[in-house]
Amino acid sequence: MAESPSSTAGVSGRIPPGQRQVHGWPVSHYGPVPRFRPERWNLRVFGATASGETREWTFDGLADLPRITVVADLHCASGPTSTDHEWYGIPAAAVLDLIPPAPGVRHIMAWAEYGYSANMRLSDFTSPETLMATHHNGEPLTAEHGFPLRLVVPHLYGYKSPKWLRGIEYLTADRRGFWEERGYHNIADPWKQQRYSYLEEDIEGPHGPAS
Repeated sequence: MAESPSSTAGVSGRIPPGQRQVHGWPVSHYGPVPRFRPERWNLRVFGATASGETREWTFDGLADLPRITVVADLHCASGPTSTDHEWYGIPAAAVLDLIPPAPGVRHIMAWAEYGYSANMRLSDFTSPETLMATHHNGEPLTAEHGFPLRLVVPHLYGYKSPKWLRGIEYLTADRRGFWEERGYHNIADPWKQQRYSYLEEDIEGPHGPAS
């Protein structure tokens, strides 16, 4: 049985309202686990780039990109919070240095296998703790947890951290991603309990609150 936040010394202040601490790292995703085919795999950055060009990296090409380590918690919108994950990977902000967005870009769409998508503000993508992870707790990610590449945005609910990342699209106008179109909050700040779209203020969605 998971301990309640109030009974876990030193951790309770890190558990957002409405969340409960769980131990371990539960597996949660929509659809099957994709098979990794290195000869077909790439990461694309496209959309409203400053140059109008698309940039791609192969899996081996990722080795040339900078790396950071981030220790952070994960918050699922359904209630569980797991703590002290050590992530190792590419800082998301480095992407903007390598292929800058056009001046009007304020949002991005993260694309994953099977067409899964998650939208977020550019400021969330470039947060110092946001990274494209290749490793977790010193080991390569498992397939179930997103190998070979997973976007991790630890200050937002977990549906903004898609596994099996394949692309970053620069947006000049916000669009809802997969779960956002299905009734989840467009911003997803766990400290504000932004779980569902009916809680959105008019300014928090692309065209006001989702139906």
